Amino acid sequence: MGIPIMAKATAVWLVDNTTITFKQIADFTGMHELEVQGIADGDVAAGVKGFDPIANNQLTQADIDAAEKDPLAKLKLKFNPAAVGEEKRRGPRYTPLSKRQDRPNSILWLVKFHPELSDAQISKLVGTTKPTIQSIRERTHWNIGNMQPIDPVALGLCKQTELDAAVQKAAQKRAAEGSAMSDDERRKLLSTEQSLGMEAEPRMPTAIEGLETFSLSDDDEPAKEETIVDAESFFNLPKSSEDDEDKDS
Repeated sequence: MGIPIMAKATAVWLVDNTTITFKQIADFTGMHELEVQGIADGDVAAGVKGFDPIANNQLTQADIDAAEKDPLAKLKLKFNPAAVGEEKRRGPRYTPLSKRQDRPNSILWLVKFHPELSDAQISKLVGTTKPTIQSIRERTHWNIGNMQPIDPVALGLCKQTELDAAVQKAAQKRAAEGSAMSDDERRKLLSTEQSLGMEAEPRMPTAIEGLETFSLSDDDEPAKEETIVDAESFFNLPKSSEDDEDKDS
């Protein structure tokens, strides 16, 4: 289900003009229930003017009346043919000012963990320019020494579904070109759900325990451990025959 335009302003209007529960408003506007409660308490959206969803052809009065009578009823966004296609983004992605300083870190993460992504795909995901991506790839960026790779999904610069779709598209393009990929690269090209569902790959042991203390004999039976000789035994060597002759003389 889609969310109404000016969702926060719509929530403000519903809180001020109806008795609908916070959960119903949150489900309809795509907000968190606590955020809607914050609007009612005056802690959130202070100064935001309410946006009437009835006058703007997003809800009907009958829908609101039904939701007020039944707390379990859900509000449904009214279909508006004029709004079809409006959710599709045009032009470069807008990045809030508070998150723009973290954008180079997200580019570094994408370049490091998904090198198969093209500059155009990275630019579309995080809303940046190709020269910036190229400078980070070549490690010539002016702040490369202080940058840390951070997942752009964790920063809120893009959605996990958008990242998975870009990775899958890069995988299909690479497969069409016939380039060879290692197991690690194949795992990177999978979506998050597919990667988590894969079984762990077998690993070669880094050391073989037990071979340091004994060796196998010709009969394939473990040979006895060698007796460890202490340092004092080297100074108590058996006397040779030449030493006995010297004493007799």
